[in-house]
Parts: sequence; structure tokens; C-alpha cells
Amino acid sequence: MEPGTVRIAVDLLGGDDAPAVVVDGALRAFGADPDLRLLLVGPAEVADELIAMLRPDDRDRVAVRPVREAVAMTGDPAALVRSDSTIRAAVAAVAEGAADAVVSAGSTGATVTAAVLGFGRWSGVRRPALVATLPALAGPVALLDVGGSLEARPATLARHAVLGAAYAAVVYGVSEPRIGLLSIGTEAGKGDRARRAADPVIADQPLPAGGRYVGFVEGYDVALGSRADVVVTDGFTGNVLLKGIEGAYAMAGGPPAGGGAPRAAALLGVAGAVVVCHGAARADDVASGIALAAHLHRRRAIAAVSTLLAELTGANRITDTEVTA
Repeated sequence: MEPGTVRIAVDLLGGDDAPAVVVDGALRAFGADPDLRLLLVGPAEVADELIAMLRPDDRDRVAVRPVREAVAMTGDPAALVRSDSTIRAAVAAVAEGAADAVVSAGSTGATVTAAVLGFGRWSGVRRPALVATLPALAGPVALLDVGGSLEARPATLARHAVLGAAYAAVVYGVSEPRIGLLSIGTEAGKGDRARRAADPVIADQPLPAGGRYVGFVEGYDVALGSRADVVVTDGFTGNVLLKGIEGAYAMAGGPPAGGGAPRAAALLGVAGAVVVCHGAARADDVASGIALAAHLHRRRAIAAVSTLLAELTGANRITDTEVTA
């Protein structure tokens, strides 16, 4: 366990089985990390139930921001998030300095929209990306995007490659991370129009931390991890692949030894630490998301990734308007 006090704003109403699952997950994370502080964002009576389960001398590690409205999993995220919702309040808490990171299992679209509105995007990032860590046989693999945006434009895929290289270097400590573009074959010219157009763009652009592009990779490369440390795709394909791999882990009795299933994803491209869990998250998924958020804050990972991207300014020729699908 990394040392250092960290304050996590938890969306109590985010997720299919909230608030019960979120409360259970928060309690598990709280018990596992003595330096963890929680800001519970949701109905006061739900927060009070959680606090009542704690030992009296631990209760000062928990604060409450009462909010009664949740964002539904359906509907327009931009419209819904402008209401007085738990995810909007959780993001505001971080923006105000009352918390260090946000964790939610609610609507991904609403969470991403709230983060963009509350924190702002990094320069050069039009579409923030969710990155999940998969326990491949040869070591962890960063898969992005897994649902932050469904867009598959070549410029977006190229930007994901930059984000992924920086994330692998900062969070995993990978030297010269290998970046692969997910397609239906490794030969040149494989894949749809977006993939074929993105391939030379990624190959030609500088990557942070000495990253190098290895070309197209296939689905099994994500599980093996021998060809790439980072696998880039669009949010639609990435989300489908992620859930398919999780289902395969469940059928096989669990993920590879030494690695846990990908229970949460970090949002890259906004000026704040945000972790998104599955809408169908269980208690251990929520606890894993809180632990990831704490890890990102303690390593100052979001700031470090942003710094690596800023160092490419002027060298990276790719912008969101220079390449179209």
C-alpha cells in the first residue's frame, strides 16, 4: 500500500445496484487503506448508514456532501449532468479542492461530460479516453479507449496512442512502451477505413517516454501482452473487447496469476483524476476503483501524464482537424 493521505469523492448513486453496492465497496476500500479519506456524495441517510458501520474513531475520515439526484444510465449526458446530480457534485468537490479524485459507477457519458465541464480538457485532446489495465500473460496491457468516446476518427486514435504511451510510462513504469493499433490482422492495409488511415499517422507521430509504434495487433495480443504494452482502439470496440475478456476470465475461473480483472478505468484527457467503474459493478469492483483513484493521486499520475504530453507540444504534428475519416 502506497503511503499518503488521499481524499476520494464517491458517487453513492452511481451504478445499477447503487447505493447498496457502492456503500459495501466503499467500506471495503476504507478498511484496506488506513490513509484513505472518503467524501460521500449522495443522500444524507445513505451516507449516515455507511458511517454508522464504522468504528467511532474512524468516522472523522469520512465527510458527506448531501445530494439526492442521480443521473440515469439512459438519456442525454450533457443535459442530465447539468442538473444537481451526484456526479456533478463529486466533480465539483475535486475542482474546489475538497477531494483529490472522483469514483463513479454511474453513466459513463454523464461522468465524462461532467469531468470535461468541471475540469476542462487538456490541450490537444478533443475526446478524452478511458484506459483499462488488463492482466496479460506477459505483463499489464493498457487498453484504450474502453468507452469514453465512441468516435473512431484517425486523429482520435492517434491521440489515444499518445495518451496510452504516457500512461504506461507513468503508471506502470514501462520504459519505451510499445503501442499497437487493434485491427483484424497485423498486415498493412488491414481493418476498416479509420484504422487504415490511422496507421501511418501513428507511425509518423512522436510518442512520449520513448514510445514506439509496433503497428497493427489483434485481439489475442491484448490477452498475451507480448507484442504491445498499449493497445489503441475506439471506445465502442474497446468496450466490447473489455467485457468479452472479462467474461472469458469468469468462464476460465479467473484472470492470469498475479493480475486482477479490469474492474475500473481511468479517464485521460481532463485536468482531474476520474475513475469509472462498470454500471453493473459489484462491491469489490467499487473498492478496486477507489484503490485505483488513490493510486493515481499518490503517484500524481494525471499531472505526470499531462506533463509528458505537454513536452510533445510543437513536435507532435497531429491535431484533431488535420486527419479526417
